[in-house]
Amino acid sequence: MARPSLREKLASSAVETLHSFGFRGCSIQDITEAAGVPKGSFFNHFENKEDLAIDALRRYVENARVDLLFDKAVPPLERLKNHFNFLCGRLGQLGFERGCMLGLIASEMSKEYPRMREELRLVFDNWCGAVEQVLREAQDAGEIDPRHDPAQLARYLINAWEGATVRLRITRDRSPLDDFFNTSFKILLK
Repeated sequence: MARPSLREKLASSAVETLHSFGFRGCSIQDITEAAGVPKGSFFNHFENKEDLAIDALRRYVENARVDLLFDKAVPPLERLKNHFNFLCGRLGQLGFERGCMLGLIASEMSKEYPRMREELRLVFDNWCGAVEQVLREAQDAGEIDPRHDPAQLARYLINAWEGATVRLRITRDRSPLDDFFNTSFKILLK
């Protein structure tokens, strides 16, 4: 039976390595070296690199603080802003050199890896659903125009966020995220 500590080392290392270099930019050898485990132990824990990438994606999403969207003690738009501020802070800790891992993996794997494409679809659907719920609450609270379609607006916000995180990989600063915040919260959701 596989030792959980070795699997945990591989999985934790994969989040960092895949986020830094992408799926195609790193090998199983790179991941096992970063984890400090023998390469041969990889296949005791994961069937292939795609399985590990799916596990890494799930771990990345678990740390996205989606829970901030559901804190009913905070007004809806403030919750939404808090969530994106958290994500912005996480990118800032990385020096604005990496975008969102979701977009990175989607751009590399969605065509040739149907299991990953389905995983990404579920992640984006769930994220959009959570944002849509907050936007509906914001409408009910009179914070945003009730004529907006919250589902479409949620998808737009997620798409705009992902685009901003792609752009920051080029600018290497937070200016694309500032554009996202200014346009989203000062113009669109005002």
